[in-house]
Amino acid sequence: MSSLGSSAHIEFAGSYRPTVGVEWEFALVDADTRDLSNNAAEVIAEFGENPHVHKELLRNTIEVVTGICRNTAEAVDDLRGTLRSVKQVVRSRDMELFCAGTHPFATWDTQQLTDAPRYAELIKRTQWWGRQMLIWGVHVHVGVSSSHKVMPIISALLNQYPHLLALSASSPWWAGEDTGYASNRSMMFQQLPTAGLPFQFQTWDEFEGFVADQKKTGIIDHINEVRWDIRPSPHLGTIEVRIFDGVSNVRELAALVALTHCLIVDLDRRLDSGAALPTMPPWHVQENKWRAARYGLDAVIILDADSNERLVTEDLDDVLTRLQPVARSLGCVDELDSVADIPRLGASYQRQRRVAEEHDGDLRAVVDALVAELEE
Repeated sequence: MSSLGSSAHIEFAGSYRPTVGVEWEFALVDADTRDLSNNAAEVIAEFGENPHVHKELLRNTIEVVTGICRNTAEAVDDLRGTLRSVKQVVRSRDMELFCAGTHPFATWDTQQLTDAPRYAELIKRTQWWGRQMLIWGVHVHVGVSSSHKVMPIISALLNQYPHLLALSASSPWWAGEDTGYASNRSMMFQQLPTAGLPFQFQTWDEFEGFVADQKKTGIIDHINEVRWDIRPSPHLGTIEVRIFDGVSNVRELAALVALTHCLIVDLDRRLDSGAALPTMPPWHVQENKWRAARYGLDAVIILDADSNERLVTEDLDDVLTRLQPVARSLGCVDELDSVADIPRLGASYQRQRRVAEEHDGDLRAVVDALVAELEE
């Protein structure tokens, strides 16, 4: 680790209460063909400089963002309000909003890059892999009071990585082919040089040293180029969870936000009580990510440093029970309870495959179903 000087210090804003915020990425699809549409610039222009509607790497994507919210219900209300306006603008241009980790049949080589220097630099550096990033996700921010809590919470939260990925997995298709994975998006995204699993640091000093090394060697110019699946967001005073595939409907979105909020607040409170947070070796964490991406809700995951294993849905039941008191304190009991509906009704990757089978492999029907879910 590099030696630290004053230039390496990273100020963490801190949040005096455990706030929550959500970033929800959507693709634009043509109302008739159901293929992707590269007309996001028109939608963004309609809203102007709006803190709730953002552009992204590709011109087929817009991002809907909440403000700083107290709990899941407030965040969902915020999203609903923005979505109503966005849908009107999108539909007036003969498009629909669509969200999943990947599009069932679109191809990367027909997509257009958003005109911005940072996106151009990303593609210049990453080339073919950067152009392949035809993926969508959901990011959840949770406020944390102090920088010294951030890295222990992130390292401990990795134990629940497979639960979060399996529940949200929605990217079985790639360019019209069933990949055999529940989440092909998570496998694609980790190919970028600063993406993937975070290093399991235990102190903020270690993270500052890492960022200093990354900047000195020219790997990044700014801290937001650290694209870990879970990362600190120092200027917001949050931990940002970026594990999720794109989520196709508000009900599941609320469930996953509540679960994330409860998990981080639970770990935060355990730190305050003086408890040591559980961690696993990096090789177990890496294997769990792959198992969840490959098998989704059928994954048998590694539970601890002693290499004990269990079906992810069985372990999820115990996690939800343990988090009930936290959910009551955060006002998200109903949303947390609805997490259990995802395995019961089928995760998105399972529903998509079911629709394709019912329509003789017609992947336009899968897009139809996903568009309809957002309405429901």
